[in-house]
Amino acid sequence: MKVSIITATYNSAKTIGDTLASVAQQSYKNVEHLIIDGGSKDDTIAIVNSFPHVSRVESGKDEGIYDAMNKGLAIATGDIVGILNSDDMYASEEILATVVETIRATGCDAVYGDLVYVDPDNVSRVRRYWKSGNYKHGAFKWGWMPPHPTFFVKRSVYEKYGSFRLGLATASDYELMLRFIHKQRIAVSYIPRVLVRMRDGGASNAALMNRLRANRGDREAWRVNGLSPYWFTLFLKPLRKITQFFLR
Repeated sequence: MKVSIITATYNSAKTIGDTLASVAQQSYKNVEHLIIDGGSKDDTIAIVNSFPHVSRVESGKDEGIYDAMNKGLAIATGDIVGILNSDDMYASEEILATVVETIRATGCDAVYGDLVYVDPDNVSRVRRYWKSGNYKHGAFKWGWMPPHPTFFVKRSVYEKYGSFRLGLATASDYELMLRFIHKQRIAVSYIPRVLVRMRDGGASNAALMNRLRANRGDREAWRVNGLSPYWFTLFLKPLRKITQFFLR
């Protein structure tokens, strides 16, 4: 099975080297790494071009990170697609091998796992641990969601159910997983290990105003799918993150 990894970049010179190295070092080699750049003005493209494993680079103006991801999906040729942000890294050299193994063994449509938030300047220092746990239908109504960078999906699922909806601020990945897992009930399997190391300080968590925008986007995610959450669902979603500080 071929794995396509999509990385959206924009002025990512400070961190993209770690991201690229974590893909290049994977023991599983049937990998297509697509870089979708928003027209970086720094050394991002030069750094990308220094990694021979990169399959394709597209650079030009886009409408934001989810538009870039959609551009990647449009050209991806792998059987399985993963999204790796330009400041994230795979946690070990065996991650993609484990993903492929799990999908082959279970016949599932998608897999997900755990994620750790790390210090931006010292990636060996874990700040938070996002333990996903096994999925049971209805869990989204209780504020559950898997960490998007650990979500690997068969390309056929994107072809059947669509790509990222734009205009939902930072909630586009939440909406996509809600649509695939909760609404369409694709078959998912949980890999009980850390798959991705993410530098702390993501757009949806960086400030109160961003968190409020994300909450509005979460609400819209349910509405556009014709779904109704519980009255407390969108309050529970950010509250569940509190446990991440105690699992390190």
